[in-house]
Amino acid sequence: MSPYSEEPRTATAVQSCEYSQEERELLLRLAHRSIELALEGRAIDSNAPTAHLAEPRGAFTTLHLEGELRGCIGYVLPTQSLYATVAETARAAALDDPRFPPVTPAEAAHLKIEISVLSPLQPVRPEEAIVGQHGLVVTQGNRRGLLLPQVPIEWQWDRETFLAQTCLKAGLPPDAWQHGAQLQAFTAEVFGEL
Repeated sequence: MSPYSEEPRTATAVQSCEYSQEERELLLRLAHRSIELALEGRAIDSNAPTAHLAEPRGAFTTLHLEGELRGCIGYVLPTQSLYATVAETARAAALDDPRFPPVTPAEAAHLKIEISVLSPLQPVRPEEAIVGQHGLVVTQGNRRGLLLPQVPIEWQWDRETFLAQTCLKAGLPPDAWQHGAQLQAFTAEVFGEL
């Protein structure tokens, strides 16, 4: 499954708190270390240290440098443990986000990292999408777009604009959500160093 690139924004959104402060700090350290090792041409050991972090979860890792987006890659579906997903998405955000050149070793020391751990996807009707609580995935044919829950809050979008922007992210007409596009929602636990 190929990762999605995303443009999350710092925002206040309703979210769950499934992960302890210690787990959050461990995942943030893992993301930094994964980037450092990747820049040296080495891979990190991504065996989860706890059963909770070994659970399969989708996640996005977002990199910021001097307050600006520097990379973001994630997996919507839980293809591997959360621990391995964070290690992989951190490396990919630093080196493989097609919108940016690879992070340099000098930049790596100054990156601020944000992690969004996703709940499983659930089908949702347009009127059930809650701005500030749900992220959305819109699918029609072979096109698929995703926006994290924090995006519509930062941009101060209403529900209809959020739906339209997610369609546009998929390369679909903005009203595709009214014409047969499949909608799925998820929540995210977002934490980081911003």
